[in-house]
Amino acid sequence: MSDSIPPSDTAESVTAGHPDKLCDAISDSILDACLRIDPNARVAVETMVKGTEGEAIIVLAGEVSLNGQPPNYEEIARLTASSIGYTDSKIGMDASSNDSCQVHTHITTQSQFISQGVDGDIETQGAGDQGVMFGYACTETEGTAELRGRFFPLSAALAQRLTRRLEIVHDEGIIPWVRPDGKSQVTVQLTDDKQSVSRVSTIVIASQHSPKAGPNWPAEDDLSDDERCQYIEQQIRKHVVEHAIPPSLLDNPEVIVNGTGSFPDPGGPYADAGLTGRKIIVDTYGGGRHGGGAFSGKDPSKVDRSAAYYARWVAKHVVAAGLAERCEIQVAYAIGKASPVGFRVETFGTTNSDLGKNPDSTISRLILENFDWRPAAMIRDLNLKRPIYSSTASGGHFGRTPTEEGLFPWERLDQSRLDSLRSH
Repeated sequence: MSDSIPPSDTAESVTAGHPDKLCDAISDSILDACLRIDPNARVAVETMVKGTEGEAIIVLAGEVSLNGQPPNYEEIARLTASSIGYTDSKIGMDASSNDSCQVHTHITTQSQFISQGVDGDIETQGAGDQGVMFGYACTETEGTAELRGRFFPLSAALAQRLTRRLEIVHDEGIIPWVRPDGKSQVTVQLTDDKQSVSRVSTIVIASQHSPKAGPNWPAEDDLSDDERCQYIEQQIRKHVVEHAIPPSLLDNPEVIVNGTGSFPDPGGPYADAGLTGRKIIVDTYGGGRHGGGAFSGKDPSKVDRSAAYYARWVAKHVVAAGLAERCEIQVAYAIGKASPVGFRVETFGTTNSDLGKNPDSTISRLILENFDWRPAAMIRDLNLKRPIYSSTASGGHFGRTPTEEGLFPWERLDQSRLDSLRSH
């Protein structure tokens, strides 16, 4: 390998139809259904999917405790998979069919030994488990008008935009032969000091498609294999890449579509088994440190989820307030204990000069003065006891745009907290 390869940063993303993301979507749909019945529900649900020749299986396992009649787990699983596009065994799964898709449910109630430590008010509600969580924010997206306000790694932001666009292209039939399963990957070149992005260098797209993909689909076209691959690449470039990547960043990057030549049916759960929680880096920042805990299927009493959201929220405030260009927060909990047992801030030498000789210590103090890291307080501040989690199951949990309906509240900036941080 050449010594002259410039420094770079790479991130990937996967579509809702990727088998692992399909599992995340089912688990989060069950969570949302439980929270609609009881906002205080305790939920930890895992999903596994696998397609075989003409058949498929969905396995639901975990623990649910709620005040009310539990939802129909099997129905939720089938409807979720069908809504993503898995209604035909030829493309990987027909979740709508009782004959060709079996659903096995193994869901029990939460252990009383866990619940006795996590029920209570702000003073007494402890963490639902031990663990380490990370939150991160940076200024990489702030130089591009279409991405401004995200305070997110550029490679991850672009990879997410590509897969969300690929989902739209499938859902709206813009490219009618595109299937639900897909991936993206974006590499950006960094400056020699690795402190900023110089250009987008490589874009990779994998998109499952009909074997008959072509201008006259669903009729067969008289295309050679090479001509079919070229046509698929041209359509993905036009309707996905050029639509999702801001023009200012399309400085002649290398674009690779279906690098092995083609990705025809059957894909999805037929090509790969899926599991909840197997895309934790895709879900977060595209790289960097991660505590290891997955998000999907877990109610907010699980700090794997709520503390990771809170840490992102706080890190975004630090960067948006102008205290640093990069901020990573690590927080650690012990089961049943309300206050964190560990806390650390790292700004990688990007702080303002007026923060003193130990800027990370100063920022840490400001954070602890302005944000409450106890589980019940984090849930209160972000209003997390709501059915808002299905929307997080694909396209990334962070770097998203908060909505008027209250989705992605950890991305919304609080002006009073910004002012307080700035007045240090």
